[in-house]
Amino acid sequence: MEKITVLPRHVAFILDGNGRWAAQRGLTRLEGHRAGVENIRPIIRCLSKHKVEYVTLYAFSTENWNRPHDEVNGIFKLLEEVIGKETRELHKNGVKIRHIGRLEELPAGVQKSIKESVKLTQNNTGMTLGVAINYGGRGEILDAVRRITSDKVLSGNIDEDLFNKYLYTAGFPDVDLMIRTSGEMRTSNFLIWQSAYSEYYFTPVLWPDFNEEELEKALLAYSQRQRRFGGL
Repeated sequence: MEKITVLPRHVAFILDGNGRWAAQRGLTRLEGHRAGVENIRPIIRCLSKHKVEYVTLYAFSTENWNRPHDEVNGIFKLLEEVIGKETRELHKNGVKIRHIGRLEELPAGVQKSIKESVKLTQNNTGMTLGVAINYGGRGEILDAVRRITSDKVLSGNIDEDLFNKYLYTAGFPDVDLMIRTSGEMRTSNFLIWQSAYSEYYFTPVLWPDFNEEELEKALLAYSQRQRRFGGL
């Protein structure tokens, strides 16, 4: 078996395919989302084993509000439940949780779960886990511009380093490896500033079936690429 020689510092995931996974098994879409959530734990464990420092998960986009009302409510109930259940285990393993997105637009119960998880883990020094809930890349950039304007920052003082500090992901390094499951070949408004020089890995495997073996394939593919960042 080929060895993984270079590891990414920051891996981001577009968790796609829960609905199709459920449909293939005659299950409801919400049962598919639950299976997808259950799959996060072993993937985080594997990434932690490889000493990956930052992981960001695209859990709910600003566009996902357009889905059927019952599905959206079901997703939020699931997120509230899972965040509460998983936080203590993540905390025990030294994981720091960060919310990425517009918190104030979320249901009160989800907001409470997120705030509690962030507060409990804020001083941890292990992996940083970004959970993107109610997130959109264009919205993030617009929110950063609004905050810069509100702070009356002089135009001559605005550079990439300063702009990064106004993003939801302030303190995160740029994304090294972006993984999307389910065969779709687009990035869906996810971390569009942070992924300017990311390596992309697209797989037909549906997210609930994306196991440790599939993750190892993605990490191996990343380690075999040459990143030039516009140079030679």
